[in-house]
Amino acid sequence: MADYGVPTELEGTLPWSWAEERLAASRNFWLITVSGSGRPHALPVWGVWIPERDRFAFSCSPKARKVRNLEANDRVVITNDDAVNVVSLEGRAERISGVAIDAMCVPYQAKYAAEQFFEDVEVVTGFMHENAVYEVVPDRAFGIIETPEDFGPRATRWDWN
Repeated sequence: MADYGVPTELEGTLPWSWAEERLAASRNFWLITVSGSGRPHALPVWGVWIPERDRFAFSCSPKARKVRNLEANDRVVITNDDAVNVVSLEGRAERISGVAIDAMCVPYQAKYAAEQFFEDVEVVTGFMHENAVYEVVPDRAFGIIETPEDFGPRATRWDWN
């Protein structure tokens, strides 16, 4: 990102904890998928960052376009809902089932407990098992503070490869 004034040295870049804070705090996320023919699709989802596994988990209807796209192309982008303090996570979405779903229900329920019917973890678990649940395995992520003074010197990329 040298064209934007982003330095090549790491001094002043954002720590991964900055990104994790935003992934944990965001209520809504943009999920970008691509169909087998290359048609992009972007819609908001709820989701949770699971720091001990470096995974992002979300759910959707099993009949959603997201699911059809992910069956054809597992590459995704997840972004938080803040256009100033941006985290953009690129990776592969893997559909999960069984106990893997159960493991993400507690953090999901805790995050969205104030919502209409998510006050009980058993309800959340039942809901998740009726839907398509995915974990995003990150390849890389970008952190950007979209202000004139911070964009160039603080823009950061993290790689898992």
